[in-house]
Amino acid sequence: MGAIVPSQDQAQAKPSPAATATGKAGNANVTVKYSSPAVKGRKIWGELVPYNQVWRAGANEATTITFDKPVTVEGKQLPAGTYAFFVIPTEQAWTAIFNKTANQWGSFKYDQAQDALRVTVTPRKAAMMERLTYTVTSPGVVLRWETMELPIAIK
Repeated sequence: MGAIVPSQDQAQAKPSPAATATGKAGNANVTVKYSSPAVKGRKIWGELVPYNQVWRAGANEATTITFDKPVTVEGKQLPAGTYAFFVIPTEQAWTAIFNKTANQWGSFKYDQAQDALRVTVTPRKAAMMERLTYTVTSPGVVLRWETMELPIAIK
């Protein structure tokens, strides 16, 4: 399972502390950098994070995901590199987006023309997770928050 390392300075300064998840998926080293918001008693899916809209998959700056080698994401090829990671949640299948403009604030200037890859993934129910968390393990990356997890197959 991948390591999660919160930044001590930012953890004290921000309500959504910065964190990093690292590990291997297939032959690639994977690093996910994100800010980790908390549930704080709120309804997340469909309210705080609206359905059918692009979401930065974290808080503050856009979440980024780095692959040191080319990978296959849900059966589709993606070159090595660093990407902004977004999702479009719905009540059923979600769209996971790997965008070539890695350094951006949230999803406010998200440009679909810069998408390197879009794949469809299916969320599933999970145990309650107060803070948004990413893990990197074979076979991929898992986003967990509230009572939902989103596994993304990466080889």
